[in-house]
Amino acid sequence: MTQPAAHTLEVPGAIITYDVREPAEKSSETPLMLIGSPMDASGFVTLAGHFTDRLVITYDPRGTGRSKRTDPAPETTPEQHADDVRRVIETVGGPVDLFASSGGAVNSLALVAANPDLVRLLVAHEPPLASLVPDAEDAVAAVRGIRALYERSGLGPAMVKFIQIVSLKGPVPPGFADEPGPDPASFGLPAEDDGSRDDVLLGQNLVTCCLYQPDLAALRAASTRIVLAVGAESAGELAHRGGLAVAERLGREPAVFPSNHAGFLGGEYGQHGDPGPFAETLRRTLAT
Repeated sequence: MTQPAAHTLEVPGAIITYDVREPAEKSSETPLMLIGSPMDASGFVTLAGHFTDRLVITYDPRGTGRSKRTDPAPETTPEQHADDVRRVIETVGGPVDLFASSGGAVNSLALVAANPDLVRLLVAHEPPLASLVPDAEDAVAAVRGIRALYERSGLGPAMVKFIQIVSLKGPVPPGFADEPGPDPASFGLPAEDDGSRDDVLLGQNLVTCCLYQPDLAALRAASTRIVLAVGAESAGELAHRGGLAVAERLGREPAVFPSNHAGFLGGEYGQHGDPGPFAETLRRTLAT
């Protein structure tokens, strides 16, 4: 695979940076796009390296990494992210196969609902949809509570509660966000509030992503083949349960992928999943 070539694309409210990796040899395979949110393209280096036989596209979501926002809106919706991805696909040339993880999986559902012709096959990996899990009332309240904590106290205390909720096994208990969390310093997070409220996760994307309501009717009717994927080691966690909830509503069996929510990482951000088996599972899924 060649080194990624970076490109920029001006879209309403942002300047998006995306990367194109050409295959090692000329290929007739459908291009593969890899997306996350708020994780940017740097999180897909290992996974992209397992697909040297096809063109691979990655990008930085607006407000993340190299993609700069040009509008003053405090939040970004899944529909806006989906429209950014649409524009990248149309610029590079589609349709594509799309692997989308976490918030990227939420955004991919918005994309396919609106533009199914651009995606041949979607693998939506662990969308953290608090709005759809059986304990949605408490899960949604917890997400809103973490956002309120961020507005009151800043990054450290809110990020601690976010870490707690994403790693929680099982239903979110009532009043979760009101319970005091551990000392932020014990997580390497700042204890002091610096006054900023522009964190890309807690400020820009948390509420709009987790509380998103997918257009299930449009997804059922889409020409895109949709696969909901969950991690073998993340059972009970909110994002895993979100994936199961979407699969159930679409009448599809979820696909179980190796490792956990970060199963495709090979050292990015200091995290190690099981990227080799993960990539092989993805390859088999794309081939079916």
